[in-house]
Amino acid sequence: MYGRDPWGGPLEINTADSATDDDRSRNLNEFDRAALSRRLDETQQSWLLGPGEQKKKKYVDLGCIVVSRKIFVWTVGLILAAGFIAGFVALIVKTVPRHHKHPPPADNYTLALQKALMFFNAQKSGKLPRHNNVSWRGNSCLNDGKSDKSGAVLKDLVGGYYDAGDTIKFHFPKAFAMTMLSWSVIEYSAKYEAAGELNHVKEIIKWGTDYFLKTFNSTADTINQIVAQVGKGDTSGGTNDPNDHSCWMRPEDIDYPRPVTECSSCSDLAAEMAAALASASIVFKDNKAYSKKLVHGAATLWKFARDQRGSYSAGGADAATFYNSSMYWDEFVWGGAWMYYATGNQSYLYLASHPKLAKHAGAFWGGPDYGVLSWDNKLTGAQVLLTRLRLFLSPGYPYEETLKTFHNQTSIIMCSYLPYFNSFNRTRGGLIQLNHGRPQPLQYVVNAAFLATLYSDYLDAADTPGWYCGPNFYSTNELRKFADTQIDYILGENPRKMSYVVGYGNHYPKHVHHRGASIPKNKVKYNCKGGYKWRDTKKPNPHTIIGAMVAGPDKHDGFHDVRTNYNYTEPTLAGNAGLVAALVALSGDRTTKFDKNTIFSAVPPMFPTPPPPPAPWKP
Repeated sequence: MYGRDPWGGPLEINTADSATDDDRSRNLNEFDRAALSRRLDETQQSWLLGPGEQKKKKYVDLGCIVVSRKIFVWTVGLILAAGFIAGFVALIVKTVPRHHKHPPPADNYTLALQKALMFFNAQKSGKLPRHNNVSWRGNSCLNDGKSDKSGAVLKDLVGGYYDAGDTIKFHFPKAFAMTMLSWSVIEYSAKYEAAGELNHVKEIIKWGTDYFLKTFNSTADTINQIVAQVGKGDTSGGTNDPNDHSCWMRPEDIDYPRPVTECSSCSDLAAEMAAALASASIVFKDNKAYSKKLVHGAATLWKFARDQRGSYSAGGADAATFYNSSMYWDEFVWGGAWMYYATGNQSYLYLASHPKLAKHAGAFWGGPDYGVLSWDNKLTGAQVLLTRLRLFLSPGYPYEETLKTFHNQTSIIMCSYLPYFNSFNRTRGGLIQLNHGRPQPLQYVVNAAFLATLYSDYLDAADTPGWYCGPNFYSTNELRKFADTQIDYILGENPRKMSYVVGYGNHYPKHVHHRGASIPKNKVKYNCKGGYKWRDTKKPNPHTIIGAMVAGPDKHDGFHDVRTNYNYTEPTLAGNAGLVAALVALSGDRTTKFDKNTIFSAVPPMFPTPPPPPAPWKP
């Protein structure tokens, strides 16, 4: 049998069974030598060489892909080496001592803020929480509300805050203090959070609002009286009438009766308390049950304020000597604005922006104290608060006329704070005299610093780089510069190099007018007159009341660190609330903005929702 020789020559295949190996060898010798010179592939070699030792493969079949054996070996090696190195590095990281990267140090305003909040802990009345963190304070005045000798509880008035260096609970300035704290939280909650003080300030506010809910029937829709004050400060009765001013005692040792003062026509107090509860309801909006309770209480107080007109300090009230209210129209504007923000009910906005109410509140006639926010005059704060509404929501008719006036008046007030104008004098050290040289100036200065910083943030958020004072344009940085210089003065940059915030810096008042801080906690109960020796001693207070902002220097930058001179050394709730608000507004860097939207959380859309688009046309 003959077949074709695939290598180019004839090949005879002998299929005889008798063929021997020698015959096969001879046949192979007869192959064409030229054909054998060609390179054979693996298949051809296998035909010739048989199943001998095979050549090592150059590729690796991984199933889904075929890769070079060399690449495969290098890849596996690199993976193993990388795993070894990673494990070695991890072992080193675990065994070497760690050096944590600390956050940048807090700025001066943040440090002062943390201290200023502690003052409220020192002012608490009633049964104190475990975490109060003021070692020299304890439970006090646990019988507040018992007005007769039989001990019958007329009201549970335990709790709240003492007003200042005494132990009276004045509800009018206290309500303003709580409103200011709530306003600062609503605007700057992120800054409180960054300072680690958000929960603390909210607890301070709740301690105050929980107490206010006790001062009237907060579950009713209509009331006819509220509590205006607990304690007494009138010293005309002499030593025969022991009270919170004639005695010098630790709050924990008080054993004299503390009268409760109620009022049935006190629009100013009721409207301010309504503002306090309404603003706090926004702070606690995530706690829906509590927020709703606060709103209901605020609405009840507001109705009482509007229905039963009058001033809480009229008629020879004890409060008239210490916190006399000049009018209640400004509380109507202020309280109405907060009621609107808390409820979204436009009837409150209609009232707060009514031209006649604004006129009664003094929005158009000015005066020496125009533009000065305080526990008595809330008009300036209300104007800033409602200017906010115009800047960001622009409600239009029928509110625009008054809101535009408030906006213009706010601009004028901000101009008056600048050193380029002569609306207010300044001391040689640079402290603005908002109370025209009268005692206790700092409480007014801190409120102005807060408003200036806040308004500058409003303008920045509205993409407005500044505002006009007459023909001159001023940058928002001017407002912040004003606030910086005033707060820096209070913190020690003044001719005396004195920090007027106790515990801040190295040089601060040591003889603070404060009963609890001036009497040692030594298990000795000093009676009404027994504490006089601690009041009159020239030694520093045994306890440091951290964060207390004292009344401040005089118009010549002078200051007398004397315990008995309250015009220099006494701190107050209202003053410290303004300080806290100003400090949080200035704290941190300017990348942490204020909260533009939370205050509007209950406000419905200003304009009707547009109708849905029509259905697609069909032929």
